[in-house]
Amino acid sequence: MELSGLTPLDGGWSGETFLAEAPGERSVVRIFAGPRHARFAADVNAALLELVRGLVPVPAVLEVRPARDGVPALLITEYVAAVRADLALPELEPERLGSLGERLGRIAGTLAGMPQQRAGLFVDADLRVEPFEPAADLLAWVDAHADALGWETTPLDRLRAVARRAQDLLDGVGRTSLAHGDLNPKNILLDPDSLEVAAVLDWEFAHAGSPYGDLGNLVRFDRAPAWIDGVLAGYGAVRGGEAAATLDLARAADLLALVELAGRRAANPVAARAHDHLLAIAESEDWHAVPSSA
Repeated sequence: MELSGLTPLDGGWSGETFLAEAPGERSVVRIFAGPRHARFAADVNAALLELVRGLVPVPAVLEVRPARDGVPALLITEYVAAVRADLALPELEPERLGSLGERLGRIAGTLAGMPQQRAGLFVDADLRVEPFEPAADLLAWVDAHADALGWETTPLDRLRAVARRAQDLLDGVGRTSLAHGDLNPKNILLDPDSLEVAAVLDWEFAHAGSPYGDLGNLVRFDRAPAWIDGVLAGYGAVRGGEAAATLDLARAADLLALVELAGRRAANPVAARAHDHLLAIAESEDWHAVPSSA
C-alpha cells in the first residue's frame, strides 16, 4: 500500500497516529517509534485487533510493516468515519449518557469474558504472555512506584493500606482475562446520533489482567450517576453480578493503572489528574474517593 498525505490525528499524547490519503482510499497509520515500544508492538496490536474482531467493533487491519533500515514499524488500519466519544459526552443528557455508558460497559464485559492463563504483557504476534515485573500485586506495585510518586511517608503508608485491602478483594476473583488497558471515551468512535460504537481504538496497553480493570477505567473520572449506572448495567448484562460489588471490584482493580499513571504525572494532563485522584484515595483510604476539587 502506498502512503501519502500523512496528517496527524487528534487524540492521545503520542503524536504517532496519522491519517493517510491515497486515491480513493483513506487509512490510519500508527508509527511505533522510540524505545517505549516493545520490539513487536505493531504485530501485537494487529494480532489483538484480529482476535477481538466480531466480538467488539475494531478497525480492519490493512498491513503491518516491520521495522527495517532505520524506519520504525507501522500498523495500517482502515479509517473509521465517526466521532470520538469524549467529544460527544459533554452534550449528552442523562438518558443518552446512560445509554452510551451501557454500550461501553458491554464492551468491557465482553473483553472480561476472554480468558487468559496468566497476567502479563503480550510480547509477540502469537500473543504470548510474559508476567509483569514486578508482579501485579498491588502492594508490590505501590512499592515499585514509590520513588516515582515522591510522596511523604504518611500518604504512602495510607496508600499501602488501601492496596492491601484492594488486593485481598481482588484475590477472590480467581481468574485473568483480556484487558484493553485504556478503555475510555477518547479511544471510542461512535455515531453521534444513534450512539452505536463504531470502533474501539488504541490497543497499545492491552494485556492479560483483571476482568475488572477496563470497567475501573470507565468509572474512574466520570462520576455522573447516569453514566455509572449505565456502565454497570452493561457490564452486568454480559458478566452478571450485583452492581455495588462490581463497582467495588472495578475501583480496586483500577488502582494498578492509577499508581502507574500517577508516577509520571508530568507526562500529560491525564497522568496529572490520576495523581490527584490517587492522592485523594490515599488520604481518605477509600478507593471510591475523588479530589475535593473534582
